[in-house]
Amino acid sequence: MSQAKPEMPQAAPETAAKIFPFLRYQDARAAITWLTEVLGFAEQEVYDGPDGTIAHAQLSLGAGIIMLSSSTDDNPLGLISPAAVAGHSQGIYLYVPEVDSCYQRVEKHGADIVIELQDMEYGSREFAVRDPEGYLWSVGTYLPGG
Repeated sequence: MSQAKPEMPQAAPETAAKIFPFLRYQDARAAITWLTEVLGFAEQEVYDGPDGTIAHAQLSLGAGIIMLSSSTDDNPLGLISPAAVAGHSQGIYLYVPEVDSCYQRVEKHGADIVIELQDMEYGSREFAVRDPEGYLWSVGTYLPGG
């Protein structure tokens, strides 16, 4: 008797997102709350880890997805929150067509605005904000590749 072959994963459409930032937070639960309430992400998946940590979470913003988890000592990649170091080596850009309303939410929550909302010479309207653990988020109307 032959067994059915397992289905092979389908190739992602050429237009599907292929870059998924993964971030580590000291307080991942608080980060999820901030990212959903302030920047407008939606929870897709949240898996609890031991001792109140987050083992894995996926949040979406439109077609974009970020992954995050709690910073733990047994993290095989050695990733830590920016709150644990002095400085930054990256930032994340979010395309948001309604950037003014997003900026108003950021202001309402008293977030650390790094660059005020402004019209850029290349046509984008954008601002930059630091989340509670120090990640930098640039938010604007410029759509890369769009």
